[in-house]
Amino acid sequence: MTPISKFLDQTRTAIDNLTETAVDLTTPTVRLGVTGLARSGKTVFISALVHNLLAGGRLPLFEAASSGRIYNTALQPQPDDAVPRFDYEAHINALAKERIWPNSTHQISELRLTIEYESASYLQRKLGRGRLHLDIIDYPGEWLLDLPLLNQTYEQFCEASLSRARKRPDLSDDFFECLDRMTPKLDEEASEEDAKALAAAFKTYLARCREEENALSMLPPGRFLMPSDMEGSPALTFAPLDLTKVSGRAKNGTLRAMMERRYEAYRKYVVRPFFKNHFARLDRQIVLVDALQALNAGNEAVSDLSSALTEILNAFRPGKRSWLASVLPRRIDKIVFAATKADHLQKEDHDKLQKLLRKLVDGAISKAQFAGAEVDVLAMASVRATRQTTVKANGQQMPALVGTPLPGQRLGDAEFDGREEAAIFPGDLPDDLSQLAQRAAEGEEAPQVKYIRFRPPTLEKTAEGLTLSLPHIRLDRALQFLLGDKLA
Repeated sequence: MTPISKFLDQTRTAIDNLTETAVDLTTPTVRLGVTGLARSGKTVFISALVHNLLAGGRLPLFEAASSGRIYNTALQPQPDDAVPRFDYEAHINALAKERIWPNSTHQISELRLTIEYESASYLQRKLGRGRLHLDIIDYPGEWLLDLPLLNQTYEQFCEASLSRARKRPDLSDDFFECLDRMTPKLDEEASEEDAKALAAAFKTYLARCREEENALSMLPPGRFLMPSDMEGSPALTFAPLDLTKVSGRAKNGTLRAMMERRYEAYRKYVVRPFFKNHFARLDRQIVLVDALQALNAGNEAVSDLSSALTEILNAFRPGKRSWLASVLPRRIDKIVFAATKADHLQKEDHDKLQKLLRKLVDGAISKAQFAGAEVDVLAMASVRATRQTTVKANGQQMPALVGTPLPGQRLGDAEFDGREEAAIFPGDLPDDLSQLAQRAAEGEEAPQVKYIRFRPPTLEKTAEGLTLSLPHIRLDRALQFLLGDKLA
């Protein structure tokens, strides 16, 4: 971005902040960003959070709820009419009634929740009940990986993308074959068919990287795999080129010039509006991480996840909120990194999973804390799909997880049908898991572990027949960190 562009963006942001501050004088608003890479559980997290607040769920670590100070929580019309509404009702129906996991996040969406509460302060209580708008903004974590592109030229994008692709020839051979065929044409008259072929080959490579057995995370441009309503547009029809095989500047009308122009259009019409209209307006953020999927895929996936998380946190604007917030760009003053699917592990391994995640983002966390932001790292399950028990095997009592495996999941020679419960020993995480990211970066082989995926649980009922809210692991701790001070 040019200095003039940055100045104009900051001026618009200041005007928007002044408007929002005037509204907040009556009812304060917290804009909470929820993101994570593919299959990390964003939709499940938001659904479980809203469900537990609306239903008065079991949230012992969320002080405002456990102390009985929350009087009412209700869904309200969202303030941004141009943003799709998060389809809470459909998602909670899938989780609680159909017992299937809802569809993944493919576009930005929003939901407003208004919380009425009694202040913990005696003086504040005398002034009446407080109200807080919680605006939850759900967006794919892959889009965050696009933000560094704002400061990358097309040449830098090509160099970084091809460097990553060359490390995985098993996934990128078809793309490089296409690229080799097109290289002699780069300075010839542009052909839309050639551009489509290059873009399609590059997207296929990115899709292979994201497959469960590979679980790679550094896959910009993010909209290539999640195009939403931009599918087929020229701004999403480009690819990195091997510019070491050409010289001089690209001539107008050539294939090389077309690729560069469309990259610039992607930055201008896709990345910059997302940053300005959504990302730059966030107050607090939770980043969900499926570390178990990376462990399943091996050391390269773990190392790649570490790089992606560092890029994500570097994209944030961390810092303390101040009285100047109404005229300065917003700062994210609290960030949670949450390793999801802790219910797939024994309770004793939750600390190990948390240590792994902290190691993956350790450097970026220090940077955010230096800027004045508070950062928390935890292992959680937005919806707990298993329960712990012990089973007798070979005359010994063994710890196990009981749940309903998803249909098609396999363990040894057994394949599950998705209907019957099973008691499964998940295995122990290695004791030195906190060093796993460093070992992976140095090329050491990561311990191979496999985890069964389970269906959402059947909701429990009380003796009186009252259906309880969705069970969870440490959702209340995340809520306390992100919202506790706003409801004090």
